[in-house]
Amino acid sequence: MKTILPKLAASVAVSCALVSAVSAADVIKIGVQAPITGQYANEGQSIDYGVKLIAEQFNAKGGVLGKKIEVITCDDEAAPQKAAICARRLVNEGVMAVIGSYTSGATEAAQATYYRNGVLQTSDGTSDSLTEKKYWTFFRNSFQNSAQAEFTAEYFVNQKKYQRIALLSDYSSYSTGLVDAVEAELKAKGGNIVFKDRVRSGAQNFTAVLTRIKALNPDVIYFGGYYTDGGLIRAQQQQLRIEADFVGGDSNDNPDYMKLAGSSAAGTILINFPTPEFLPYDTAKQFLADYRAKYNQDPASIWALMNIDGLLTILHAMEELKTEDTKKISDYLHTLRDFPGITGPVSFREDGERINTKFNVYEIQSDNSYKIIF
Repeated sequence: MKTILPKLAASVAVSCALVSAVSAADVIKIGVQAPITGQYANEGQSIDYGVKLIAEQFNAKGGVLGKKIEVITCDDEAAPQKAAICARRLVNEGVMAVIGSYTSGATEAAQATYYRNGVLQTSDGTSDSLTEKKYWTFFRNSFQNSAQAEFTAEYFVNQKKYQRIALLSDYSSYSTGLVDAVEAELKAKGGNIVFKDRVRSGAQNFTAVLTRIKALNPDVIYFGGYYTDGGLIRAQQQQLRIEADFVGGDSNDNPDYMKLAGSSAAGTILINFPTPEFLPYDTAKQFLADYRAKYNQDPASIWALMNIDGLLTILHAMEELKTEDTKKISDYLHTLRDFPGITGPVSFREDGERINTKFNVYEIQSDNSYKIIF
C-alpha cells in the first residue's frame, strides 16, 4: 500500500494536469486592464462591461476558432504602479490580448511587459508617446493628442477667432502632452496665449489659479485634463464670474462632468470624437441597444466603444487568419483598412496608430444634452 498510494496520487495529479491543459487550450483569454475602481471607475467599468458583452455574443455563436472567449479583468485604478502589476498578472494568466487601459499613464506603464511577452494591447490612451516606441504589440483605438491639438487650434484661431487664450492641464502624461500640443499648434497659427499652467488632479479647489486667470481677461479657458477636475473648474469659474468660454478636451466628455459642474455645465464646449448618441453606424446602434438591454444603462462615453473596436479588430484578424499567433495578427492589423467598427471605419498605420480622425465640437445644453456646433 505504501508504494501503490503514491503512484495512484501521482497518476491522479497527472490526469488533473492534463485536464487543466486541455481546458486551457479550449479557451481564448482576453484581458481587460482598466480603472474598475477609483475616480475613473465609470469609464473602466464601461470598458469591462463592453468586452464581456462582446465575448458573450461571440461565445453564443461558437466562440472564435471554435474556442470560447474567457475575459480576465484587472483593476489598475488608472495608477501606473498598479497598471504594471496588472500587466504581469494578465501575462501570467495566459491572455493573448489586453484591452486597455483608459488613461495614457496606466497604458504606458504596462506596454513593455506586454511587448516582451508578445501580448497584443489596444488602448484609447491618446498620448503621442504610446506609439513612439513602435511596439508591434500595441494598437491605439482612438486618435493621438497631436491630431486633436491641430483641430482645436484651427477651431480657436480660425473659427472662434479667440484673441486671448488661457490653457490649463494637470500633471498626467496625457494632459500635459495634449495641452503642450495645443500650445504649439496655436503658436503656429498665430494664436495669442495669455496664460498656461498646471493644476493638481483631485485638488477640489481651483479658485487660486482661476483668480489669476480672471485678472488676464481671457476669451476662453481650455482645460486639457479629465472630467473629474474639469467639472469643478467650470463650476468655480462661474462662481468667480469669469466671462470666458470654457472648452474641455476629450476626457471631459463624461456624464460625471455634468454632475460635478451642476448647472454651470450648460454652455460648456467639448471637443471630442463623435459621442455614442451621434454615431450614425448600424453597428453602433445595435451595440448600444444590446448594451442597454444587458446593463440597463449607456456606456460612460465614446472611450468604451473605441476599446470595443480594438477588441473587434483583433477577433476579426483571428478569424480571417485562422490563427492565435499574435505576431501574425499584428502584421495583419498594421495593414487593416476600413474595418466596420462601432465608432466608424477602423484603419491602422504601421506604427499602430489609428488613422482617419474625425472630431466634433459640442455645446452642453441646459438639460445636459449635447448640441453639435462644429
